[in-house]
Amino acid sequence: MSRLLVSAAHKSSGKTTVSVGLCAALTARGLAVQPFKKGPDYIDPMWLSQASGHPCFNLDPFLMSPGEISALFERQSAGADISLVEGNKGLYDGLALDGSNSNAALAHLLDLPVLLVIDARGMTRGIAPLILGYQAFDRRIRIAGVILNQLGGSRHEAKLRAVVEHYTDVPVLGAIGHDPRLTVVERHLGLMPNHEMDDAAQRVRAIGELIAAQVDLDRVLAVGASAAVLPPSDKLVEVKVPAAAPVRIGLARDKAFGFYYPDDLLALQAAGAEIVPFDTLNDTALPEVDGLFIGGGFPEMFMAELEANAGMRASIGAAIEAGLPVYAECGGLMYLARSLSWQGRSYRMVGAIPADVLMHERPVGRGYVELTPTEPPLWPTTSQGTADQLRGHEFHYSSLENLDPGIAFAYRVTRGHGVDGQRDGIVYRNVLASYAHLRSINAQGWAPRFVAFVRAKKKNSTASSSAASVAPKRYETTVAV
Repeated sequence: MSRLLVSAAHKSSGKTTVSVGLCAALTARGLAVQPFKKGPDYIDPMWLSQASGHPCFNLDPFLMSPGEISALFERQSAGADISLVEGNKGLYDGLALDGSNSNAALAHLLDLPVLLVIDARGMTRGIAPLILGYQAFDRRIRIAGVILNQLGGSRHEAKLRAVVEHYTDVPVLGAIGHDPRLTVVERHLGLMPNHEMDDAAQRVRAIGELIAAQVDLDRVLAVGASAAVLPPSDKLVEVKVPAAAPVRIGLARDKAFGFYYPDDLLALQAAGAEIVPFDTLNDTALPEVDGLFIGGGFPEMFMAELEANAGMRASIGAAIEAGLPVYAECGGLMYLARSLSWQGRSYRMVGAIPADVLMHERPVGRGYVELTPTEPPLWPTTSQGTADQLRGHEFHYSSLENLDPGIAFAYRVTRGHGVDGQRDGIVYRNVLASYAHLRSINAQGWAPRFVAFVRAKKKNSTASSSAASVAPKRYETTVAV
């Protein structure tokens, strides 16, 4: 299994650009490139998917066990010519003091040769102790090559190459000059998602061509091929149900909402869901579905368009009042609220959740979260059970104002911020909406539980409809928890 990790000495060294460029350049050669991203992230994986033509999967040591990481990596790498993992932050950065959830720990777990991207602005001879220190810090990690980035010209490149070759045994596999074409627009949550840009494909193709011209792709492939054979891993547990009990789950997928983990969508399908995409900006009503999943995104960038689509807002609001099961994360929570305000402007949203959303200049909640489920849970447990402590992540610049004090919550926050620093997971009728992003892994796997909930509500609705056809009409109230 040919594989490698693209990491860096520190954050903002250009490893995302290099990773995207390598994926695009190697794909242009006709190779099947499987991308992965270390840690919690939605936007970088979108660009890696765009560049490779394959879904990018996240490997997160804080949210996943080593066995789950190995199994996911093995399963998704099958059939690929090379698997490329993009790190986050620096090679040795991570939450734990012992480095157990660092990029280096992931490299050790999966035996990944490391390509170290170094932002070389202002550096000459000082690059040598940096490389030597990174090698010496953990001898288990094999730094198989460096890529020099943000070079000031050919003279700067020649000096750096001479220093690296004289003082270290690490080969220079690429030297990339400073070039504005190798940048992607950024904003408050990082890079702009590719699905918001009409020229994303052209940008990726241009980045791939620039990287191919400045990086020795053959030597990069040789580094990937030098990785040893991995021992077989434990298989990922998949919850499967008989095909006779399908449910249709609508998925908000458009410029406003696009933050979804591919393995979560696969878990929904494995649990018996047919995923039905819909567009909150352009579709005038919901498709025929049994439940909804509205993920994260940037609704604040499309406030006017979301308000203008009154038909969709009314359709979702009516479906919620009728008892439709809905799971919403972050941006989805914001969309379901009464209003969304930012930079002095305010727009109406769906109005199902009794609260108003206010955007701030600085993050309100960011990083990993730990949640304790309250009792009783809205969704049923599965054969895997339900974890006593859930882990996820959050990254939001918004807060909820004027929240109905009687609203129910699904979680108590023990790490992170959530809605108010203490609680997260608003429950209204059959809606669960939170700032936390979860992964459908371990006993906390939310996907099979949500599908089971949707299926049960559909069954009850069908039974009620049949009874109504032969009995006098009765009015029922759906109780959320």
